[in-house]
Amino acid sequence: MNSTRDIDALIDMMARLPGLGPRSARRAVLHMIRKRALLLTPLADLMQTVAATARECARCGNIGSTEICDICASGKRANGQVCVVEDVADLWAMERGQAFRGRYHVLGGTLSALDQVGPDALRIPQLVARVTEEEVTEVILALGATVDGQTTAHYIADQLDGQVTLTTLAQGVPIGGELDYLDDGTIGAALAARKSL
Repeated sequence: MNSTRDIDALIDMMARLPGLGPRSARRAVLHMIRKRALLLTPLADLMQTVAATARECARCGNIGSTEICDICASGKRANGQVCVVEDVADLWAMERGQAFRGRYHVLGGTLSALDQVGPDALRIPQLVARVTEEEVTEVILALGATVDGQTTAHYIADQLDGQVTLTTLAQGVPIGGELDYLDDGTIGAALAARKSL
């Protein structure tokens, strides 16, 4: 009989999380067991609560505990701007920057012929409907600078052509970046998006 079966199962489950391998998971589990009252028990309780209450926002696709997330429910965020992102992690990254004060739309991925992901597998039809229903004036396409991200951006632009102002995030040299460390694509995008001083 294996006396550590449950602990080993917890380590295996933790190792499946992004950014954690078997060693990191083992260290995290041992730390939580040593601090059981302070970490392990509250974490287990919170995980149960989140498992029971977490849901996608019916309007934008954000994750929260209510049918409509706080961002969509806020009247202050109804400024006519909708920022389209690939997934919730991108939305949260935009919120950390605290620069955007409009609403979001989470697609749930990008178009991909190789993975057989078409427009109906994403939340593109809901975006098109929102543009009309919510009197959206600008759609900001904050999608990755990958082939799939740009394909998705062009498809959305075709769907919304003439209905709203379409913009994308600037691409190029990051603040503090040195040209010698940048790839050719980033340098090319920076040159194409140059502006006068």
